[in-house]
Amino acid sequence: MKKVLVATEKPFASAAVAAIRKVVEDAGYTLALLEKYTAKEDLLKAVADVDALIVRSDIVDREVLDAAKNLKIVVRAGAGYDNIDLTACTEKGVVAMNTPGQNSNAVAELAFAMMLYMARGGFDGGTGTELRGKTLGLHAYGNVGKYMAKIAHGFGMETYAFDPFVSKEAMEADGVKPMEKVEDLYRTCQYVSLHIPANEQTKKSIGFALMSLMPKGATLVNTARKEVIDEEGLLKMFAERADFKYLSDIEPACKADIEANYPKRFFFTPKKMGAQTSEANNNAGIAAARQIVDFFEKGDIRYKVNK
Repeated sequence: MKKVLVATEKPFASAAVAAIRKVVEDAGYTLALLEKYTAKEDLLKAVADVDALIVRSDIVDREVLDAAKNLKIVVRAGAGYDNIDLTACTEKGVVAMNTPGQNSNAVAELAFAMMLYMARGGFDGGTGTELRGKTLGLHAYGNVGKYMAKIAHGFGMETYAFDPFVSKEAMEADGVKPMEKVEDLYRTCQYVSLHIPANEQTKKSIGFALMSLMPKGATLVNTARKEVIDEEGLLKMFAERADFKYLSDIEPACKADIEANYPKRFFFTPKKMGAQTSEANNNAGIAAARQIVDFFEKGDIRYKVNK
């Protein structure tokens, strides 16, 4: 009998766990849970005899893979998978997958919640601004970007996107204006929302050179990864542009500096909150469980992210 482990330092909602259990047990497999663990040794022990692993932001590195002698598949319940050592997975014959699209609406709604909060001055009783009529730039136009565009249209925002991997026709069909150069996106848009992954090409790619192109009243929104931000450039932008604001679902390393010197021009969630809705919990967890069953029963590897 195959054994599936759900290892989550930040647990799924109980309803999501129940739904995962049903998918796994209906397939004739056993489900094990490791929740709110505080030591890596707990994870190393728990993976020793499992065939499949579901994680959220938990680190699956070479040490974990070495301990998981029977592991065939690991699924990150979410879109980003930089917490999984893909090279080690490939070397050990482990299939790594993500669950693209399952958290996308939750992330998009959070981005707009932060934008509204900042536009209205943190609800401090003063006079704020509206989103209607403002320009929104989507840096990458994947699943989250598409939800962002839909919400933006409801607010009456002009929406632009830069993504060299998505056709102009696809963007235009959604009422989004495609930009050929990333610089033009930043130059055009008062709000820019980041949806790029963290990889060797994108790490520290969002720096002063790009941010400084943004028009007066600029707001940068980051629900992607903190690694894509060049924090020296971010601090320089704060120092040189009194109109600049930064919203992030990931606290930067320079948080204390920003808090001390640039009050009311930033907002950071206390923990990464993009996927923290009951709907996203259910969607991503169930998708991960189904992908594991389909992998073992049908050989389905459509969401494989390693080579």
